[in-house]
Order: sequence, then structure tokens, then C-alpha cells
Amino acid sequence: MNEELKHRFYINTEKSKLDIQMIHDFLQTSYWAENIPLATVEKSIQNSLCFGLYEDNQQVGFARVITDYATSALLKDVFILEPYRGQGLGKWFVEYILEYPELQDVQRWMLGTKDAHGLYRRYGFKNLTEPEKIMMRLNPNANQA
Repeated sequence: MNEELKHRFYINTEKSKLDIQMIHDFLQTSYWAENIPLATVEKSIQNSLCFGLYEDNQQVGFARVITDYATSALLKDVFILEPYRGQGLGKWFVEYILEYPELQDVQRWMLGTKDAHGLYRRYGFKNLTEPEKIMMRLNPNANQA
């Protein structure tokens, strides 16, 4: 990322700075959280380590990490708004999150992606080596996003 961009943009973890409506607007049209209710977005933010990417005071990107800060972390909801893509911001954002001091003891990171495998492989992510060991449970009574 060039120096000019580093001076124009910054990353912050203060939840009070997050533009919840913008995050919700983006997520509810995404392939991974289509039609997600606002209350679900608010609760997920409340219970995660969140990262906002800003130009001045305008939020242009978001990501969150669900973690115990020791054994595991799940990277979720990573996005950069369309007008800001193609400038290296996504790479810088992911690097920042993975290098975040409080997350340096995490032993295992996971994420799900439909189309950004190349981006995440740069940072050591790979396909599950033993997917048969990973299980999931969907709650039929919860909002599915």
C-alpha cells in the first residue's frame, strides 16, 4: 500500500465509531448474510472484536473477529465499499487484523469465503486438511444469515 493511502485512511477498533446502518445495509445484500436483521448485526458487533476502516470520519470498510484471544479466531464479515476497492485497502486491512497485538497468541484462524481464496492464501489460510473433522449445527429457530 502506498504512503499516500496510509495517510488518507485509518483503522480503528472503537465500536462507538462504527456506522451500524452502513454495515447492515452492506451485509443484508451480501451473499453470506443476505437479509440479515439489523438486531442480529447489532448483537454480532456487540459480541465481537470489530475493525472499522475509515477515510476521515467516513467508514469505508468493516471486519469482525469472534475469538477467545488464545486458541481460535473466526474472521467474519470482511468488506470494503465498492468505490474504495482496487487500491490495496483490503490487503492492508487483513494484514492489520492478523497482526493486531491482542490476537498474536491465537493458534487457529478460520474464515469462510466464496470468492476471495487468493487474497486469504497470501496470509497463510488454506483449505481444510481434514474437513470431515469439522462439523456444524444450524439452529432452525434462529435467524439464518
